[in-house]
This record gives sequence, C-alpha cells and structure tokens, in this order.
Amino acid sequence: MSAQTASIIVTFGTVFFAIAVTLWAVRLTRGVREANLGWRRRAEVLEDKVNQADSIFAAHPGLVLVWPDAADAEENEWTAPRIFGSQVALGSMLKFAQSAKHVDPARAILEGLADYEARDSSGAETTLRERLKALHTLGEPFSMTIIGPNGHFLEADGRAAGIQIVLWLTDSTIKGLEESGARGRLEELRHSIAKDPVAFIDMLSKAPEPVWRLSSGLKLDWANAAYLRAVEARDLDDAIDRQLALDPQIKILAGEVIETGQMKSLVQAVVVGGQRHHYDIACFPISGGVACQANDVSAAEALRDTLHLQARAHDETLDHLADAVVIFSSEQKLIFHNTAFASLFGLDENWLESSPSHGDWLDYLRERRRIPEQAKYQEWKQAELAHYTERPDAEAPDVLWHLPDGRILRVARLAHPLGGLLFIFEDMTDQVNLKAQFTTLINVQKATLDKLTEAVAVFGADGRIRLHNASLEALWQLGPKDIAEGEPFDAVAQKCRILFPDINYWSDMKARITDPGGEIRVHKDGEIKRIDGSVLTWLSHPLPDGASVVAWSDVTDSKNVQKSLEDRAAAIQAAADLKSHFVEHVSYQVRAPLTTISGYADLLESGYAGPLSDKLKGPVDAIQTASVQLTTMLENILEVAAVEAGTLALELNDVDPFVIIGDVVALVQTRAEQTRVHIKVDCPEDIGMLRADGPRLKQVLYNLMRNALTYTEAGGSIRIGASSEENMVRFWVADDGIGIDEEKRAQVFEEFESGKGGGAGLGLALVRSLVDLHGGLVRLESEKNQGTRVTCLLPRLASTENAVPELELQGLAETR
Repeated sequence: MSAQTASIIVTFGTVFFAIAVTLWAVRLTRGVREANLGWRRRAEVLEDKVNQADSIFAAHPGLVLVWPDAADAEENEWTAPRIFGSQVALGSMLKFAQSAKHVDPARAILEGLADYEARDSSGAETTLRERLKALHTLGEPFSMTIIGPNGHFLEADGRAAGIQIVLWLTDSTIKGLEESGARGRLEELRHSIAKDPVAFIDMLSKAPEPVWRLSSGLKLDWANAAYLRAVEARDLDDAIDRQLALDPQIKILAGEVIETGQMKSLVQAVVVGGQRHHYDIACFPISGGVACQANDVSAAEALRDTLHLQARAHDETLDHLADAVVIFSSEQKLIFHNTAFASLFGLDENWLESSPSHGDWLDYLRERRRIPEQAKYQEWKQAELAHYTERPDAEAPDVLWHLPDGRILRVARLAHPLGGLLFIFEDMTDQVNLKAQFTTLINVQKATLDKLTEAVAVFGADGRIRLHNASLEALWQLGPKDIAEGEPFDAVAQKCRILFPDINYWSDMKARITDPGGEIRVHKDGEIKRIDGSVLTWLSHPLPDGASVVAWSDVTDSKNVQKSLEDRAAAIQAAADLKSHFVEHVSYQVRAPLTTISGYADLLESGYAGPLSDKLKGPVDAIQTASVQLTTMLENILEVAAVEAGTLALELNDVDPFVIIGDVVALVQTRAEQTRVHIKVDCPEDIGMLRADGPRLKQVLYNLMRNALTYTEAGGSIRIGASSEENMVRFWVADDGIGIDEEKRAQVFEEFESGKGGGAGLGLALVRSLVDLHGGLVRLESEKNQGTRVTCLLPRLASTENAVPELELQGLAETR
C-alpha cells in the first residue's frame, strides 16, 4: 500500500469518527433538557405547596417556631428557630420582646415569655423556659397557658416532629375568648378571682422600702415610690426610660436568679440622697422576670461594724495585757491567745495557729514540764476538761499552779459568752515572794517596835490603826486587848483621854492623820503634861503611802534632870559672873599699887635717889621682875575675863606670819639667852598673808614661847614655825623639856591651872580663847621627858563673827 492510499484511509476514518461523536452529543443534550424540564416542573409544584403552606401559616392566629435540628437546640434552646404565622400575631408577640436583649425577633419573643407564670394541662405551675428545656432534651411534649401582663393569656404547645422541634404560640386576646380553650378561660378567671392586683400594686407602691420588678431581659418595668426616691427619678416613666438602678451589682444578682430559679440576696452599700446606706437586697423569680426588694439595714450594719471594732479592740486589749489569756471554744479548740500566753509557756506560734485542743495543750505542756507535776495526770486532766460540762456557766474558783521551774501561776477560769472557757494566767511568783518578804518585814518591824521604849502607832489614811507596839499600851495604861488592829482613831483616842482629856489635841491629831491635803498632813511635834504629872513629848509624821506614824515618849525623868541641870547652870553662871566681877575689881585695885611699885623700882635703878650699892641692886631687880610678871598676869586675867564676857573683839588686818614669829622671838630672846635655851625658827618668808588680829596672834605665840621656856631645862631647844595648808596656816611651838603628865594634859588649857614655877596659869587658857575667836583650833602633844608640841591651826580668813566691822576698824585706824 502506497503512502497515498494510507493517507486517504486515515482521512475517511477521522471523518467517520467525528460524525459518530456528533451524533452521540446531540442525543445526550436532548436527555439533559428533558431532565431539567422535569425538575423545573417539580420545583414549581413544591413552590406552590410552600406558598400554600405559608398561606395556611399566615391564617393561623398565632406563631409557629421551628428548630430544624434538635441537636442544635440542645446546646442552646434559643438557637435560630424559623418563625411562621400571621403578621398580626407577630406584632402582638413582639410586645413581649421589648425587654429582651436579642435582635432576632424569634429569640427576643422567647426570652420575653420564658419566665412568666404559666400552668400546664394538669394545673401545675411551670414556665416556658422549663418546658422547652424538657422538650429539647427529653422530647417531652407540653401544652400550657402563659399568664402575661395586662390580662394577656397565651397558649403554648410544643412537639417533636422527627428531628425538628415545633412550638405553637397563640395569643388568646387576638384569637378571641370564644376561640380560646377552656383552660385559658379558667386561668383568667382564677387569676382574676385569686388575686387583687390593684390592691397589691397599691400596697407595694406605698411600701417604705424600695420594691421593683425586672423583666426576664433584666429591664426595669415597674417600681414603687420609695425606689423612685432612692434613684432620684421624676416618675416611673423617667426611671423606665433611663433604666435607673440602685446599684449595677443588682442586675448581676437578678441574672443569677433567672438562671437558677432561686432567690438570691446581698448587702450592698448605696449612696442615696448624698448619704451612704446599706441595703439588704433580695431578688426572687416571678412570672415574667424578677422581683426585688431593698431593706435599709444601715443601722444594723453600723451596729455590726461597731461590734466588729469592739471585738477587735477587745482582742487587741487582751493581746497587750501582761497576764496570759487564752480562749477555748465549746468544742475545746483554741480560738484565741495573746502574746503573753505564748511567752509565759514558751509555745510555738505555728503550733498555736493549728488550733490545738485543750487536752493536746495540756499534753504539750506536760512533755515540757510547764504544768504542775501530778501523780495521777490523767485524772487531773479529766478534771480540768470537766469544767466545760460540769459548770459551763459558773465561775470556777482561782487556783495556784506551782510549776517545776519554781514559778507560781494564778489560774482563773471564766465561762465565755460565746461558749467555751476563758483562762487567765497571772505570774504570781514575784508577788508571792514579795508577800512573804513583806510579812517577814512586818514581823521584824513589829518585833523592833516592841523593843522600843517609845510608844509608836501607825494609822492608815482612813484613820484606822494598823500597827502599834507594846510600849503604847504601857504608856497609856491599856490592856493587851484594849487596842485591836483596824480600830478607828476615835476609839483609840477615847481610851487615851483618861490620862489626857484635851479634846482639841486629839481633834488636831485626827485631822493630820485623815485629811488628804498636804497643808495639814505635815510633821509636827510637841510636849504634853498628863493629869498623872508625867510629861510626854510627841510627834506625828506623814508616811509616803498616806499613812501616819504617831509616837509618844515619857520624858518625865529627863525633864527633872533638865531642871536640875538648868539650876546648876544658873548657879555656875552666877559664880562665873561673880568671878568675873571679882577679877575685874581685884585687877583694878591691884593695878594702881603695882604701877607705883614698878615706878619707884625704876627710879631707884636709874639712880634718882643716889647710886645703888651692889647689895641693893639685887633686890631692885627682883622688884622689877616681879612687877613685870604681875603686870602680865593682870593683863591675862583681864583678857580672859573679856573673852568670857564676850566683849573682846578682834581687829582683823593682813598679817605676815613670818614677821609675827620674828617679833615674838625677839621678845623672848633675852630670857632664852639667860636660861641658855636655843630657839630655832622654821617658817618660809613667802608663806603669804593671813587675815587675823596681829597683836592677839603675837600674844598667842608669846604665851606659848614663855610656857616652853618655863618647862625647858638649860641647854635645851625650842622650835617655832608656821606652814601653809590649803586655806589654813599652821603655827607651832615645840620644846624638848620635861613634858606634861598624861593626867594633866586635859587641864593645861583650863584657867588658873599652873605648873612648874607657880603663877596664875592663864597663859594657855588665853591661847585657846584667842584661837577660838579666830575660828581656829589648838592641839597639844606631849610625852613625859620628851617635850611638848602645841599646834594652832588658823584659817587664812579669820571668822568675822567676833571681829570689829571693817568700816569701824578703818575709822579707828584713821583716828589713831
């Protein structure tokens, strides 16, 4: 076969194949058109049926709600139902959807009707929400009458149609009473007869507490006057338009009521009229929504707050007490303890927070030896726990716990007002010890007072005698049982008036004891003479604790001795005055002839009557020496008399002790040379000035030097000196003579006490007197055959008590 032939065969084959395909396509297209035409005719038939059904539903006087998928309805009963029915029925039902939250009309209508009061075919109370839920979940059909507001009655029937849920709603008002079922008429009649809505609404409107109603959509649709005042609304329409609420929390509470079908309440603080109030708000389900009532419990809340504060203050007060406090409940559990309790028993706070029982607490303490040791612990423990049942309302007597560590606790048990027991533990260790010490002290004081010869009594601030000694009974001649402790002052004074009946004395004494003022309760003493002739000194003295101590002492013998001493002193003074007068008189009478004798002796010695022979010179010298000695003695006598009479006044000047000592040594140097006694001076030239009477100081040292020369043997030595000691100047004269016998040392400074060589013995007496006038003192040290040392200690500034005033002294100096 040639190539051309093959090509022709392929071409014809292709043409025949194309013709065959075309014929098959034309046949197939004709079948499709016929099928489409059949489906179109069927759709038209179905559409006619749907339109017919819609016309039928439109003629129905109610609404029909259909849930095509029951499974979806189980999850949410309001899930997108289809709505069928007349426009009139839809418009009638939509008024129930005004308070609903949903935009979809079917869901809004159901939400509005779900919680209205309703009755099923058996007459039992129910709600649309409850029956729909049972229909969706269990497939239970229902027929019910819903009692709506303003006299509306609705018939509701629910059925399951395969997998679909269908609800028929019919408004009896639209349908007409003649067409409504007997059940609707009966419910309307029951509702009208059983309730008086006008009277009920009037009662609620005038209620003093806020009352209001919320729809199932939580919208306010009615409130009384009290509610309107609380939310500051002009009228009910204003409150509804603005949806005024007492508090946002109330809407949440009402939502919980709708969901649970149970009453809910809460106490909420609300500001009303600018003042804060506490309201007890109760919300409960009713037909078509929720009813709420608010009771003003501000006073109760204030009392509750006050009680809470008082309880808190009570707990804080107990916590700050020094005594340990613990409270166990009626179940014997620890419910409170203060800080002192944990510290007293050394308890762990974490353990206490676990609220141990009373028995566990006792066991805990027993393990640590912090309760009294008990031979039969279990019996003692049961006796302790028995206080909860045996005497729950009675106050048990206090007991003492003696702990092993030596502490003593006072335990007080009290019935707690809320049940259980309250325990107070007080550490009495120090108090018991102090009481024992105090008792011992009182006994010691009592024993001490009984040993006193003075009568002592202690009276309290109330005037009752607390303490007295045996001398009080003896002094006032009372028996041992005549004075009892605690006896009033008046009773004691009445018994003492027998010996001293002065009423004013006892009245003043009582005032000082019992008067609380500080002006009268002062120390006072005095002297009384009783009718038996005895003399008592007394004193009353206030004590720090408000008590007073009164003491009497019998000084009759002392007074007698005192009188004797006074008589003797008077006699001695008279003798001294006589002596002074005699000395002055004798001195004056002796001075004149002594001057004459001395003068004539001087004339004889000067050769006035001619030269003296050697035989006469001795007697003339003796006369002159005796005249000087007698003159010195007279001067000393007059000085002593002046000191004793208090007429001698010092003329104070600045005196240099070094110069004074030099002048005195110069006066006695001749005699010392004659008696071959060596004089040593021990005084620094810069010793400083001394405020003193220079001539008198010189006289003191001169008398001491003359006395030392008298008692120092030939070849002996005398030391005179001075030294400075702070504000004092010490002068001394010491010799190594024969010394002074021990029995005579105390008398050498007495007047007219003479030693070796005779004489009046006034030199040392005058020394002591002049040093005393300067405010100084004289000290004598002497040993037999060892010598004598006399020290005069004078202040830098002599006492001005016995001195001539400075101005007068200055005037005397200018006069001279």
